[in-house]
Amino acid sequence: MTAYLDNSATTKPCKECADAVTEMLLNNWGNPSSLHNLGINAMKEVITARTVIADSLGVSREEIVFTSGGTEANNLAIFGAVKARKRLGGRIVTTAIEHESVLQSAQELEKQGFEVIYLKPDKNGNITKEQLFDAVDKNTILISMMYINNEVGTVMPVESIKRAVKKAGSPALIHIDCVQAYGKVSINAKKLGADLITVSAHKIHGPKGIGALYVNKEANLTDQNFAQIFGGEQEKKIRPGTESSPLIAGFGAAVKALPAINEQKKLIAELNCYAREQLGKIAGLRFNNDESASPYIINIYIPTFMRSQTILQELSSNYSVYVSNGSACAKGKKSHVLSAMGLDDETLDKSIRISFCRYNTKENVDLLVSALKDLINKHPLEKI
Repeated sequence: MTAYLDNSATTKPCKECADAVTEMLLNNWGNPSSLHNLGINAMKEVITARTVIADSLGVSREEIVFTSGGTEANNLAIFGAVKARKRLGGRIVTTAIEHESVLQSAQELEKQGFEVIYLKPDKNGNITKEQLFDAVDKNTILISMMYINNEVGTVMPVESIKRAVKKAGSPALIHIDCVQAYGKVSINAKKLGADLITVSAHKIHGPKGIGALYVNKEANLTDQNFAQIFGGEQEKKIRPGTESSPLIAGFGAAVKALPAINEQKKLIAELNCYAREQLGKIAGLRFNNDESASPYIINIYIPTFMRSQTILQELSSNYSVYVSNGSACAKGKKSHVLSAMGLDDETLDKSIRISFCRYNTKENVDLLVSALKDLINKHPLEKI
């Protein structure tokens, strides 16, 4: 038996996704931009997927731009928004616990002279709406915030961003990274007041290498704001090049296959509760996130002399349990999220992330707990 509990890094593609990708590769392989029947048939599937994704966000299909994934979509959103609003101010508001694709983009903009405010979390990773209201002023041109944090599952105050902008009389555009929220909570772009939303397929049992950016048509953003690649008319010139119709179709199929969000969240919450109960019985183990976090993510400190990377390798090699020590994009570096939360080096060195999906079971949790108990008994903290 195996326990794959690293679903915040990526998910196993569902059958519907795999079938759609295979169909496009073998039987509907025309270039979607070609004007003959093979191309038109491929484009129909692209349009279908675009419509499905748009409907899931409560927007029109013309507002969806396909990208290679969340990282590219975040980059397009941030640099595009700043380019569009730079004459109106120079402040950018984000948080210290964003995905690296947002943080590194913000750091690059700092080098260009923009002021970036990084909201700091508390010890559980929470950021308050009061912090947001204090940071947004008339000079703010962009607010970029993730809906759910990818390492500790913090639910961010994204629903307060629109009010903060209005109160400050700010010209800011609102970008919400919904990569970890999409398919797990209800997202309506209009209700959120979002101008830009990032989503990704491989977090919802779709294929890797495909994501999407919602661009609000009412925000009066042009393709010139976003264009970083040139050479084609595809995706409104924002992201030119031959459309990856197999991946796009797989993305659409994965969205269609999503279960009812509230029902699924209830099941995951029950699994989370069970996991916390069983993990809490392990002496010395500590939770790095509280119960207000997304039920899809648990972050824990392991009381052993081994560092997290070794813990992961041991769990994988000897117990067939798969977890992570943070964002896969960090490639094993210490978590900037836990560091921003003010946790000590000992905790940073020995923490792991457990992340669930709809295919996980209590048996998966039992295998994880059994493996951790055995690992701690073999390699206790006292050996340091």
